[in-house]
Amino acid sequence: MAVASIIISTVSLLLSIAVAVATLWHRGKLRMTPPKLIGFLYDPPGRDLKVFFRAALYATGKRGHIVEALYLRVRRGESSQTFDFWMYGETKDLKIGSGLMVGDGGVVHNHHFLPPKDASTFEFLAGEYVVETHATVVNRATSVLLSTVHLFLSPELAAALKDRTRGVFFTWRPESSCYAAHLQDSPPEPISDFQKWAWHDSFRS
Repeated sequence: MAVASIIISTVSLLLSIAVAVATLWHRGKLRMTPPKLIGFLYDPPGRDLKVFFRAALYATGKRGHIVEALYLRVRRGESSQTFDFWMYGETKDLKIGSGLMVGDGGVVHNHHFLPPKDASTFEFLAGEYVVETHATVVNRATSVLLSTVHLFLSPELAAALKDRTRGVFFTWRPESSCYAAHLQDSPPEPISDFQKWAWHDSFRS
């Protein structure tokens, strides 16, 4: 009986240690929920191309991850453009993306992405789009692909985007498992003075 008790106690201790490691020290994987709303627009209106979406970032482990940066890779046919200037937050509390702690409880934000200032050849033309969201994470040598979204911009909506005060927004329809596009005359959030300063050409490389 004494030997059996020792074995049972040892196994219980090892299980407790394994659970503690799995729950308290394990970082898990970084994940992102599918964006409910994605926007192709210009910000400030009439100027820079921008991609906007709202989504939750979360970790599958207790320790979580520190996201150094998010960036998008937007592809249309043979054309590809990286949107690497990242800001996140709510209407009047946007922050320049320079580090975001993501734990198992998750964080939900609006995310705004602009291309480098020399990306003048890319346009929102009609066609099929693939929008990939990538994250660079502290202590990881390579970036993490968080999401891949397929969108279709019709010729009519692409023509409407020639008016740079307008935007096209893609809303996720869970019943049909696809995005429905619609035109909007203004961005989903007002442009703050801080945003205008942060997005000045001399600020972005």
